Amino acid sequence: MQGDACKLPFEDETFDAVTSNYVYHNIPSSDRQAILLETLRTLKKGGTFAIHDIMSKAKYGDMQAFVQKLKDMGYDDVKLVDTTSGMFMNKWESTWMGLSGSAILMGRK
Repeated sequence: MQGDACKLPFEDETFDAVTSNYVYHNIPSSDRQAILLETLRTLKKGGTFAIHDIMSKAKYGDMQAFVQKLKDMGYDDVKLVDTTSGMFMNKWESTWMGLSGSAILMGRK
């Protein structure tokens, strides 16, 4: 199947879970938060998500504000977890690998 990440070919609330690992920063877009919202549109109520990417301000804008926006929209347990502080790699390694700003956005719809 092929599709456009900015307009996914799935109905609302299709999937029980959404996961991604270092994909979204490769999608040409000036608004990656809109791509995240499009992805979350396909998540069923009660479904979980974990999206790992280079979520730097330059690529994604203000992600703390986005986390709050998701909470305001009714999403639960929304967190943005820095993965460059020793969980997966340290700051030096993330810089060396070009992964500075890496984080996992996770929560439940």
